[in-house]
Amino acid sequence: MKKSPGPVMLDVKGPVLTDDDLRRLSHPMTGGVILFARHYESRGQLIALTDAIRDVRDDLLIAVDHEGGRVQRFRTDGFTVLPAMRRLGELWDRDVLLATKVATATGYVLAAQLRACGVDLSFTPVLDLDYGRSAVIGDRAFHRDPRVVTLLAKSLNHGLALAGMSNCGKHFPGHGFAAADSHVALPVDERELDVILREDVMPYDWLGMALSSVIPAHVIYSKVDAKPAGFSRIWLQDILRGKLGFTGAIFSDDLSMEAARVGGTLTQAAQAALQAGCDMVLICNQPDAAEAVLDELRYTPSKESVRRIKQLRPRGAAPSWRKLTDRPVYRDALALMRATLG
Repeated sequence: MKKSPGPVMLDVKGPVLTDDDLRRLSHPMTGGVILFARHYESRGQLIALTDAIRDVRDDLLIAVDHEGGRVQRFRTDGFTVLPAMRRLGELWDRDVLLATKVATATGYVLAAQLRACGVDLSFTPVLDLDYGRSAVIGDRAFHRDPRVVTLLAKSLNHGLALAGMSNCGKHFPGHGFAAADSHVALPVDERELDVILREDVMPYDWLGMALSSVIPAHVIYSKVDAKPAGFSRIWLQDILRGKLGFTGAIFSDDLSMEAARVGGTLTQAAQAALQAGCDMVLICNQPDAAEAVLDELRYTPSKESVRRIKQLRPRGAAPSWRKLTDRPVYRDALALMRATLG
């Protein structure tokens, strides 16, 4: 059934669609589905699930947090266990050229495997700087140096693009300096704006048009705005869109996280994030609560917002898993990763 994607991305109950899932996916405010480990039993099951979602709505964006390291949802039945991005930063410190090649290979393998199973987008790369302060970021970050983060992310994004997948930089303007975990607390970063712009924001500036989408941090930058970045017009409109000239899609981070509760109820938080400048809001691990948001939300996305989300959908059909694994470029990428990172 053809529709125009709405502004809410939610998840489904489990590895097989239920009647409740079908109702929520059919709702006009739904625009995407995010998958987690509980949605995965095998490659065949995952393909059946993504096919079933497409049978309900062929315009929905199917996404997953599949970065590598400790944030990788699918790990068995042929999926390559991807390295934490810090491993690529450590490799950079030893061999710059090899690190960029391995980053491209990693991005390609990551995206090609997901696309072979019907997944459109992985929320990667992490562009946070590794200050050694944030446990929730930790080895998910490439490096402390924004230049290294930018160049490794650019190489990873090139690999994603080779497999036909867009990218998503997170967590704007940077979660690396804030120690608290936004899943369970509200982090506050008290640095001055010019420091954040000079350090954490630089990868977003340098990547420029190569960045397809962005997720802002559930962090308050108290010298800039009293609201977390994902609810802040200053960060999303004045700085990201205005100063940096970013034209891609903006997703909220998960509105179910503790740090998002500053936005009030889930519906109020969704409304606030969208009005601040997000194109799509994420509500994870609470399908029933997400349905209430679908029913209560009063928001009509602009044509430009809908276009930005649609542009994230892959162009062209992905090869099946069997055809993918027969491709020399895929085999070479896997071999390089294994030889370099183990």
